[in-house]
Amino acid sequence: AMAMAMASSSWAAAPGSASTFPAKCSRAPAERGCCCYRSRAASWKGAARYIIANSSSLARPAFSGRSLSLDKLAPSAYLRTKSTAFRLPVQCEATVVEKEVAEPSGQKFEYQAEVSRLLDLIVHSLYSHKEVFLRELVSNASDALDKLRFLSVSDASLLAEVPNLEIRIKSDKEEGTVTITDTGIGMTKEELIESLGTIAQSGTAKFLKALKDNKEGAGDNNLIGQFGVGFYSAFLVAEKVIVSTKSPKSDMQYVWEGEADNDSYIIREETNPEKFLARGTSVTLYLKSDEKFEYTDPIRIQNLVKNYSQFISFPIYTWAEKSRTVEVEDDAEAEEPKPDDKEKTEEKKKKTKTEKYFDWELVNETKPIWMRSSKEVSKEEYDSFYKSTFNEFIEPLAYSHFTTEGEVEFKSLLYIPGMAPFNTEEMMSTKSKNIRLYVKRVFISDEFDGELFPRYLGFVKGVVDSNDLPLNVSREILQESRIVRIMKKRLVRKTFDMIDEIMNREDKEGYKNFWKNFGRNIKLGCIEDSANHKRLVPLLRFFSSRHEDEMIGLKSYIENMKEDQKAIYYLAADTIKSAKSAPFLEELTKRDLEVLFLVEPIDEVAITNLQSYEDKKFVDISKEDLDLGEDDAEKEKEIEREYRLLCDWMKQILGDKVAKVQISKRISSSPCVLVSGKFGWSANMERIMKAQALGDQSHLEFMRGRRILELNPNHPIIKDLNVACKDTPRSSKAKKMVELLHETALLSCGFTPENAAEFGGRVYEMMAMALVNNPANEIESEVNSESEVSTLDSDASGSDAEVVEPSDVIVESDPWKS
Repeated sequence: AMAMAMASSSWAAAPGSASTFPAKCSRAPAERGCCCYRSRAASWKGAARYIIANSSSLARPAFSGRSLSLDKLAPSAYLRTKSTAFRLPVQCEATVVEKEVAEPSGQKFEYQAEVSRLLDLIVHSLYSHKEVFLRELVSNASDALDKLRFLSVSDASLLAEVPNLEIRIKSDKEEGTVTITDTGIGMTKEELIESLGTIAQSGTAKFLKALKDNKEGAGDNNLIGQFGVGFYSAFLVAEKVIVSTKSPKSDMQYVWEGEADNDSYIIREETNPEKFLARGTSVTLYLKSDEKFEYTDPIRIQNLVKNYSQFISFPIYTWAEKSRTVEVEDDAEAEEPKPDDKEKTEEKKKKTKTEKYFDWELVNETKPIWMRSSKEVSKEEYDSFYKSTFNEFIEPLAYSHFTTEGEVEFKSLLYIPGMAPFNTEEMMSTKSKNIRLYVKRVFISDEFDGELFPRYLGFVKGVVDSNDLPLNVSREILQESRIVRIMKKRLVRKTFDMIDEIMNREDKEGYKNFWKNFGRNIKLGCIEDSANHKRLVPLLRFFSSRHEDEMIGLKSYIENMKEDQKAIYYLAADTIKSAKSAPFLEELTKRDLEVLFLVEPIDEVAITNLQSYEDKKFVDISKEDLDLGEDDAEKEKEIEREYRLLCDWMKQILGDKVAKVQISKRISSSPCVLVSGKFGWSANMERIMKAQALGDQSHLEFMRGRRILELNPNHPIIKDLNVACKDTPRSSKAKKMVELLHETALLSCGFTPENAAEFGGRVYEMMAMALVNNPANEIESEVNSESEVSTLDSDASGSDAEVVEPSDVIVESDPWKS
């Protein structure tokens, strides 16, 4: 504080200091900054440091423990006095200019590449299937035709020599070649060097950039190429490629020739008149020895074109083998005909035979109807396209033709099939080939691992065409991106719209057919797609205690609920019959409460994942803590007190077989019922998991949960046991009765006894006890009376009655009766 005060006051120079603070600077304000600020800063800081260094012991504690940074006040200058040298940072803010630090100079280098190795990577590492070479070359031909069509708008003379825009593909088995010829724009010598001689130089991408820069139709084009490596896919199957091209810009026709595993190529003028082109490009592939048989087959070429390039906007012709019937004369000698038979003889002399020949055949007759407006396409055209594209013979249940614009632009045509495939595993596979992806009408792939559709909607068929899709260089793999996620969301939404439209039709048979074929897929969606539960739940259908012959939806269930009903009750079983006869239903049926029957293995898992619908929770009536409402609490407490001893006694007998024994609220006619714990598997789920071929038994013990035995206090057996536990708690018969009661409850509730042989032994033992309790004379009298009746019957039938052995007796209801 003392230093600050002295520094800010009128300054007397420090002892030994030669500098003084100038009272006033005679320079102009613009020139004053340097000297005034330097003098003031030096004097001020010198005084402050002198005082701090020479202050008395009473003044030093004020600075002790603190860091007083004087350098922050004015950086970079020096001041020296006569007695003491001070290194004081001083800055003249009005005149200092920061100097740029010069970067160290270096030599610039360009990346180098081994051409042969790069070509080898492009050919053998980019593409998964060799057959895509034809897709790439046809796409290049289509781009050449599109460029010509665009340029001909401003210069019609470009189409003068060859007005037809087409692609022709010819295979030659003898020569082992495949030739793709187009009547497109062609290339000059310079364009050959630039396009084919420079790897990854895309002439199409360059052309699009020029259009964009000139703002001439950049948004309305069908050009496909973008990477500049598609041409080199020819070396997947060819050992040598020859490109002959003629451009309207040049009077000469040039030939480009390149070989696989070679880092150089040849360009020469075409001198053979037979190979002259009016305009366009011809690409000839000399196939490798092991590829000749497959790719010189005209049928194979046709199938590849139909698969990959069927919807190219230009006609594609292939050199195909055809057959025709022709009439020929019979050269065989014939007898002299009679005058009346002259005409007949002339007819007989003419024969017909079938001859084969080669001719051009149009391959891509099917038009991409998804490129047209939905208002221009009829239902018959949609159905015909569906059957021809996906090889179906039944009309689809519904279709959706739509165009998405904005953040993502794509066109799509989706179908819901009229029948499920015979192989259900294929329908549930994430790699189903039901969605065909196109980029500018060129087929890319139909194998997706859930990128465009979730697994449970794998039954949907259709096409998706987009120009914005992020593809890898081989155009085979759809890269993960935000665009793909947006497309997936919109495709799923349109699919749900189609299903809703089927469900809301007046004709309910359509949705019954849909649910019969694809109901399991919707239930799978409830398990895998929690984000779309609101769209999935209204689609569900189940049998119920009131509707055993016809399925109902959850919306109908809610509408038929009682006013005081707080939950949606369900019971999982293997069949409707077993669910209907289950003891869990007794009290609910008595109260007229509807219960859903889940009879398919996937049902229980799907409902468990849903948890609730319209604020109504799903409740399993086979699990503990079932609340049916309208209970008399005082009466329940009285019954529990009365049977508390019985529950403890039975729990002691059964031990770890049950978690506890309690009075039940869900049964009215059965003596007892065995329910599952709240967080364990139900009896139905336990049965399903035991049936798994690769199931883990350790998981079964962990997930089985606890079992609770609930008793019906109004049943005679329970009342007798309640008396027995008080009078004769150590009675062996009573204990056996409890064990038999528990194992019987296991069976009636869907569980499996741990030891079926012991259970059978207890049943036989109880049967024997029942027989022993009957008087012996009553049994003998019953036997004697039966024998007398049989004797009278035999006398009445006569002496000729046939004696039948017991093993030969056939009962009328015998299922094995012939």
